[in-house]
Formats: sequence, C-alpha cells, structure tokens
Amino acid sequence: MTVIIICGIILIGALGMLGGRRREKGMSGWLVAGRKLPTWTSWFLQAGESLTTFSFLGLAGLGFVGGVSGAYAVGYLTACLCIQYFVAPRIRNIAASRGYLTMADFFRDRYRSRPLSIIIAVVGALFLIPYLELQLTGLGLIVQLATGSQTARGLSMVLASALVVVFVIMGGIRGIARVSIFKDFGMLIALAIVTVGVVGFAGGFPEVFAAVAKADDALLTTHAPGFDAIWWVSAVAITTIGAGFQTFPHLWPPMLAAKSGQVLRSNIKWLAVYQLLLFMPITVGMVAVLFIPSSTVPNQVLFTAAQHALPEWLVAVVAVFGAAAAMVPAAAISMGIGSLVANNVTYRLPERGRFVVTRVTIIVAMVLALALGIVKSDIGALLLLTYGGLAQMAPAVAAGLPRRVRLSTVAVASGIVAGVLFVAVTTFVPAAGLALGSWDNGLVGLAINVVVLGIVEAVVRMRRGSTPEFDTADIPAEEVEV
Repeated sequence: MTVIIICGIILIGALGMLGGRRREKGMSGWLVAGRKLPTWTSWFLQAGESLTTFSFLGLAGLGFVGGVSGAYAVGYLTACLCIQYFVAPRIRNIAASRGYLTMADFFRDRYRSRPLSIIIAVVGALFLIPYLELQLTGLGLIVQLATGSQTARGLSMVLASALVVVFVIMGGIRGIARVSIFKDFGMLIALAIVTVGVVGFAGGFPEVFAAVAKADDALLTTHAPGFDAIWWVSAVAITTIGAGFQTFPHLWPPMLAAKSGQVLRSNIKWLAVYQLLLFMPITVGMVAVLFIPSSTVPNQVLFTAAQHALPEWLVAVVAVFGAAAAMVPAAAISMGIGSLVANNVTYRLPERGRFVVTRVTIIVAMVLALALGIVKSDIGALLLLTYGGLAQMAPAVAAGLPRRVRLSTVAVASGIVAGVLFVAVTTFVPAAGLALGSWDNGLVGLAINVVVLGIVEAVVRMRRGSTPEFDTADIPAEEVEV
C-alpha cells in the first residue's frame, strides 16, 4: 500500500512539472499565465479551494462530532459565490488594466500607499502559513491512516513538499492548473467510493439516517455540543465575507489569470453546484458513529471508516487522491506567499531578483510548514484561524472596489491591525477564546475592525476637514505613491 501511495505522489508532482514546458517568460507569465487562461482551465483553478484536505478529513470529523453542523462549509462556499460573482470580475478587470500580480498590489494602488501594501503582504503571508501546514498535516495523516505507518507519514510529507516546491517553481500557475484537473476528478471518484462504501457497510440509504437519529439525534440538528446554531451562523458569516471579498492571497493568481471577467462569472455559476459534493464527507462522518468508537480522533474518522468498509488496495487509491487534495492547495498557497514577499516586500529588486526571492520564500515557507506539521494539529481549527485572520481585510477590499476610494490609509490599516490582533489573542490565549462562547472569533474581530476603522476615519476627516478620495483609474501604475 505504501508503494502505491508514494508512486501516486510522485505522479502528481510529475504532472505539475510538465506544466513548465509551456511556461511563459516573466513574473506575469509564471504567476498569472499572461492573464489569458480559458474557461475550463480557470474553472479547475477556482474549484481547487473547494475540495482540500479540510473537506477530505476535517468535514468528516465535523460530521462525526457535530453532525449537520459540518454543513457550514457548504453554506459559506455557496453563499460567498453570490459576492464573488460581482467582486471577482471587478478585481480582475482593475488588475488587468493596472498590472496587479498580487492582492497587496491592489492595496498599494487603490490606497496610494506602499506601507499599506507591505502590511497586507506580511499579514497575508503569515496567516497562510497555518493553511499550508494544514495541507501538509492532512497529507501526512492520510498516508499514516491508510498505511498504519508513522514513518510513511513523515516520508510522504517530505516527498510531497519537495515535489510541490519543484513543480511550482518550474510550472507556475500552469503547472498548478494541470494538477488541479487531476485532483478534482480524483476527489470526485474518491469521495463517491468512500461514501457508497461506508453507507453500504452501515446499512444503506435511507436506513442509516434513522440509525444515526437513534444513536444520537443531536447529530441531525445544530445542537451538538460546541457546534450550536450560534457557532454555525457565525462561522458561515465570517468565512462567507472573507471568501466573498477574496481576502485569501493565494486565490488572487487564479482569479487574475482568467481571460476575462465573463470567464469568472461563467465559472462561479457552476461552482455553487460543485459545493454539493461536500455533503459526502459530512455524511461519512455522521454514518461512522454507527460502527467506530466515539473516542476516535475527528481527523481520523474518514479513513478509519473507509478501512472498515473498503478493501486495502481501494483505500490506497483513495489516499492518492487525498494526497492530490493536499498538494494542489499547498502549491497555490506557497506561490501566494512567495509572490507577496517578492513583489510587495522586496519590490525594489529587478524582476530577476524578485524571481529569486519568490523561489527562496517558497522553499522557506514549505520547510517551516513542514516542521510545524510534524506536530499533529486540528485541521478544522487551523482553517478557521486562517479564515478569521485574513477576513479582516474584507472591509478594505470592499472600499477599494469603487472608482473612487473614500477611506484613508491609516483608518484601513488600523482596522486590519485591530482585527488581526483580536483573532490572534483569542486563538492563542485559551481564556480569551472561552469568553466568546460559540461565537467565531473572526466575526467578532471583524466587528472590532469596522468600529476601529470608523473611529479612526472620523478623526482623520475632522482633522482634514474633508473626505479623502483616491481615484487611481487614470493614473499610470508607476506614478502611484510608493
């Protein structure tokens, strides 16, 4: 089994490297493919965020302990598309005319502030590290659960990390797109195999749901301990806002690479249907309560259940597709981190120098995430930490979309810093987090963010005696304040 999985991981890496044969010259070609990716290629890149290790392992775990509360992922991934339908094409069109390559470029230009873009780049890169760690941790856990070997877990994490670094550097966005196609078809097959196998093993539809209700009826409502209605609504709200306003830096290259805004709108229409696949791992988690111990670690539920219901070789195939679900987002995240640092922190370097910085940053980020991933982490908690922190940029993104930007840089920066600090404190100081009860700390942090932004903006306007208005639409990018 270990041999099958390792060979599968190598195959995934090789697919990414093949993208390097068609790579374009320059940072724009490597990062956004010259802004000319067609509909289907762009669709698979956008869909890559839907089926990751969180949906593969984390949602099954949430279904196991929280029941239908795990459907919050379906809720926010669908609701955020209503916002993205209008926001994504607008950002893409501004970026094409102004030459943006990263999210921080948007802030530099729209708010005429290089310091703000550096803050965005640093915050974005830091909060993506837990998300990168999540992917590697999930991959290692998949291999460990499938093989029963701790050694195989570590080996697979190191091998996958090395392959991701190589194919990102060689293939750029096109290499990621190639692997995304393999990953999405593979995940569809894997989830179908596991769902049919586990449900069939437990008694089949619809009998299993009656059995789940008899075993623990709280799983069929949003009243499971720790996953009540307040948790569900607040988690959906903050992730919808964050994803809707594109506050995740690693999602900008796929968005900016689209051939047109119409391509993005066309993709978004169908992505909402695609999210329905997430009911599969949630169902697996709920049904698993019927035949695996209640003491099972949530992240281990899907593969523990699969091993009861499927032959060993089929579990290995599922593990290979699960590895792809980790490697694709890991590639996009590492590219996002590298481009933020190179383009917006070491911006004074020539393009060749920024390429070098990008590659070095990708390697450093991957090594750091790999080192942190050796310590087992709660996949769901890591995802919510990343989403809660990055969602603090939503008000600033929204204010930067109109032709005229009416908020001051200092107000925007103050709000972001306040929100991020609150999320960090309530995440790493247990007592502070407990005081929130079931409320998502990212949503509370966003409320603090908006309040601070409003207060600082009011003070700025009183001192200036007028509303700041930045209209950069007709200003050449090189003339924007740096």
